[in-house]
Amino acid sequence: MKQNIIDLRNRPAFLHDFFGATPNTPAYDTAKWLNQRVGSLEPEHFRRSYTLEGYLQEIDAAGIDFAVVVGRETPDLTIDDQQIADLVKHSPKLVGLGSVDIETRGVESALAAIEKAVNHYGFKAINIEPGFGKPARQVDDPIFEPVYEACQQYGVPVCVMSGPTTPDLDYAHPNAIARVARKYPNLNIICFHGYYPFVNEIVGAALRYPNLYLVPDMYIFQPGAELYVQAANQFLGDQLLFGTSYPFRPMQQTINDFAALGFKETVLDKVFYQNAARLLNLSV
Repeated sequence: MKQNIIDLRNRPAFLHDFFGATPNTPAYDTAKWLNQRVGSLEPEHFRRSYTLEGYLQEIDAAGIDFAVVVGRETPDLTIDDQQIADLVKHSPKLVGLGSVDIETRGVESALAAIEKAVNHYGFKAINIEPGFGKPARQVDDPIFEPVYEACQQYGVPVCVMSGPTTPDLDYAHPNAIARVARKYPNLNIICFHGYYPFVNEIVGAALRYPNLYLVPDMYIFQPGAELYVQAANQFLGDQLLFGTSYPFRPMQQTINDFAALGFKETVLDKVFYQNAARLLNLSV
């Protein structure tokens, strides 16, 4: 029986140089380096997604039902909502998320962008990256409260970027997201990169706050990440989600590696599919 799969973090290489779109550039070398660091057996696999056709073939070959495409809006890197909307219209397997930088935009523009993302583009969640702002901020900074309130109003999750690529790891610690989860108990919060390397801390926060959802994606294969699996087999089974972080890890290899991590049979389908389907209102 086929395992249904929703990949919560997936982008084609052609979308931006940051994803390795242009060979013989520093950005390409960085994308290849990161693939090597997170265990990709073929560190230049992402070249197959230099075209839309190649990208969709990779999704089909891996047996992925929905690939969630995340844009970005930060002072140093923007892949805007229009780019994501133009991409996802090419296949019903592609699902878009909106991104907004309220620090740069201001409240009025940010709220208008969220409304457009949800009601015009049909995006399933809103992504923010406080640790990448200028200045960097904690996720519980009051400046982000209009975003959280808008996501609650529209009934969509907020996605928060975390993890070791954050320029200052002080902004990658989960203390602040636990405070947000406490303040907004009806807001579903998706944590990209699963707040690695602070695995013990985020698992503890998720134990306390069931509105925290973790997507460790490529970092679940790193030292110390076994706690995600142990927690899923005990209490976190409804709060852990699968993501390849493509193009920084191959889709098929990541699915195979993930399935071999030791999840209970009863948990694996939740993590691969059911949890994301419920959160994003998707169905095969």
